[in-house]
Amino acid sequence: MACAAARSPADQDRFICIYPAYLNNKKTIAEGRRIPISKAVENPTATEIQDVCAAVGLNVFLEKNKMYSREWNRDLQYRGRVRVQLKQEDGSLCLVQFPSRKSVMLYAAEMIPKLKTRTQKTGGGDQSLQQGEGSKKGKGKKKK
Repeated sequence: MACAAARSPADQDRFICIYPAYLNNKKTIAEGRRIPISKAVENPTATEIQDVCAAVGLNVFLEKNKMYSREWNRDLQYRGRVRVQLKQEDGSLCLVQFPSRKSVMLYAAEMIPKLKTRTQKTGGGDQSLQQGEGSKKGKGKKKK
């Protein structure tokens, strides 16, 4: 334990880890979600987490081949983790607005839906939802 205390908070292996499962509203707490479901995001990716954290000025790096241990799905979509630096070499916070790992997770979950990639997907998705609703009505008529 003395070795861990001697290492600098600025070492990359001392950065906090954020897995996409921590922010996923499709997951239960038992499956790894760490923030309230009302603030969670639908299927976030490690790249999206990296983008929002880097945009605010945090020192981040992406580890693409890492997997969350509770994640049963081995698809590429669910792979990756983001390491974020919270403290500088002298132990002071990098950004005052992020004193803890939870504050970083909540910020990322708040900003991911505002990404351009997310807003473009939802714009195209509305048309397909409307078409889907129309076909459901047709199916209902057939059942009667």
